[in-house]
Amino acid sequence: MDEQRIEAYLNLINTLLLNRESEAEINKILNDNRELIDSGLWQTIFLVSEQLESAGNQDHAEFLLKIASQLASQDYTNFLMKVLRATEKSEGDSKVVYPLLQQNLDKLDNIFANTLRNWATAKFLEVELDVAESIAIDIGNFSNLIREFPLGNKANKMEISIAGCEVILKFFTSESHQENWAAIQNNLGIAYSNRIRGNKAENIEFAIAAFQQALQVRTQTDFPIDWAATQNNLGLAYWERIREDKAENIEFAIAAYQNALQVYTQTDFPIDWAMTQNNLGLAYWERIREDKAENIEFAIAAYQNALQVYTQTDFP
Repeated sequence: MDEQRIEAYLNLINTLLLNRESEAEINKILNDNRELIDSGLWQTIFLVSEQLESAGNQDHAEFLLKIASQLASQDYTNFLMKVLRATEKSEGDSKVVYPLLQQNLDKLDNIFANTLRNWATAKFLEVELDVAESIAIDIGNFSNLIREFPLGNKANKMEISIAGCEVILKFFTSESHQENWAAIQNNLGIAYSNRIRGNKAENIEFAIAAFQQALQVRTQTDFPIDWAATQNNLGLAYWERIREDKAENIEFAIAAYQNALQVYTQTDFPIDWAMTQNNLGLAYWERIREDKAENIEFAIAAYQNALQVYTQTDFP
């Protein structure tokens, strides 16, 4: 965007803030400035609202986000429909969905996250059960895709992924859709582990809670591979945990990695085995309890195990 247009956006935003108490005046201002209502305005509003929120002016920030959401609603909803259709038709194929996301990087923001949440919440109440289930599956697949999408703003992508996971947990319950519910809890935990916004310590607590929820269904007996994956994720969350006792958190991490390695054997799952061995090495390296010298020996052994698979030739 050129500087002149950005200045016009900022002047419009300032005028809206000055007249925020009058809905009629707000509508008149927007009608008089239709040429400025585009994705550039929404992005500028989003940036200004973030600055206002950081400065403690929550009311003004929420007012601007509400305005942006109203203005962008139809455009974002149309984009959401395209994304979900592409996800459904391709069965979650990144080669199909990612080009669409790349063409619309400007829409991968908080407004899109709110649009996804609000649209899905309303839709689940309107449609038949089988249609709602299909929509929930598509949103779940998309939430995974957006989390791993290599382009765009990572903070925004995590918010969109979290919004998608949380909204479909209103449909997928532990009673009605056990496996899907557990999978979404696991994915929600990954998104919170990678979240940039919000309080880091609190995000990790949310992640741990989600992984523990998933493990109520993903047991070693019934879903051993899923159980191992979630155990590894839980280990990472405990390793990064800020709250509670650091020494105990590392013990929990080590226990979770060791659980995962009961399934992730070198023979059956060499790459997952190597990844978990590396994680285990990190945990032993930082271990506070037990004998320090012995812990370092355990760390060295785990790293050497990982290097049996992580070779210079295959994984440089």
